[in-house]
Amino acid sequence: MKYETGLKAILLLEDGTHFFGKAAGKIGTTTGEIAFNTGMSGYQEIFTDPSYYGQILLMTPSHIGNYGIHEDEVESDSIKIAGLVCKKFSPIYSRPSANQGIQEYFENQNLVGISDVDTRSIVRHIRDKGAMNAIISSENLDIAQLSDQLKKVPSMEGLELSSKVCTSSAYEMGSPNSLRRIALIDFGVKKNIVRCLNERESLVKVFSMHTSLDDVLEWNPDGIMLSNGPGDPSAMEDSVNLIKQIVETGIPTFGICLGHQLLAIASGLSTYKMHNGHRGINHPVKNLRTGKCEITSQNHGFVVNREEAEKRDDVEVTHIHLNDDTLAGIRLKNKPVFSVQFHPESSAGPNDSRYLFDEFIALIDENKN
Repeated sequence: MKYETGLKAILLLEDGTHFFGKAAGKIGTTTGEIAFNTGMSGYQEIFTDPSYYGQILLMTPSHIGNYGIHEDEVESDSIKIAGLVCKKFSPIYSRPSANQGIQEYFENQNLVGISDVDTRSIVRHIRDKGAMNAIISSENLDIAQLSDQLKKVPSMEGLELSSKVCTSSAYEMGSPNSLRRIALIDFGVKKNIVRCLNERESLVKVFSMHTSLDDVLEWNPDGIMLSNGPGDPSAMEDSVNLIKQIVETGIPTFGICLGHQLLAIASGLSTYKMHNGHRGINHPVKNLRTGKCEITSQNHGFVVNREEAEKRDDVEVTHIHLNDDTLAGIRLKNKPVFSVQFHPESSAGPNDSRYLFDEFIALIDENKN
């Protein structure tokens, strides 16, 4: 359908709060848990991040779409957010290298959105009331009908979503002549994690989350990466059991975001759902081992229990989030295993934490020697 700037749309939250605005993207209806991202750039990478699967995303910058869409700036094979909420939606773009506008992009990928709403008011509401489900519609403005539809949407708590976005068959990326072989367990991996490993002379084989340890070991990896992904880690018992087996092998292992949470659960720690999560490319984290602080890219609605981790003799808390003192990284003292809650591969985001890939590579090389 041709983009019509005057077509109305509605955003209805689970608690009954609603906002009228203009239709953006495909005309239709979509549901999911509403979350907000504070990143000023990188909207295309954010839209295609598999960790956002099942979520309606509110972008806090004033303009979305103003620099268009570039075919190379994706973190997966398609848009993964369930819907978009923004202030100004710009189908016109200024970047010469862009391949298409955001309206065409959304229509081609069946993404429903709403613009011209008070995003500051919505963010303040979510921050006060906490994460909740929401519905966007540009085809039905009847609040009673939409409310009935919204009641049928499951809570993100207890929801397993990685199986919706992980690979169904294993594949390799990188040069066969690389110095190292890294097996990556895909819970919803971002492409830039693989790129960062390839750049460090490592051949990566991406395995489905449903793989067995025997399949992984048969490939003879030097290291194992546990990827990011969507959903509640406490609902992923099979993945936790796989990671327990991986840790026992003694192979150097690095977990990111969901991979970090699953590793923590496999190590006897618990996770819990946050009030409204951390999502953006400007989150401050302190490395407790070095005393240095870094600005990080983050996207998560669950977190590992810091109090439990600090009571454990075999677990070291390596990073904390400086906004709320939540746990942001751990290391197992008796195994070559560590993980972080944030995204060192950034994309979008700053490169402050890229050193973690270097530390992973050094850990692999030490283990090989």
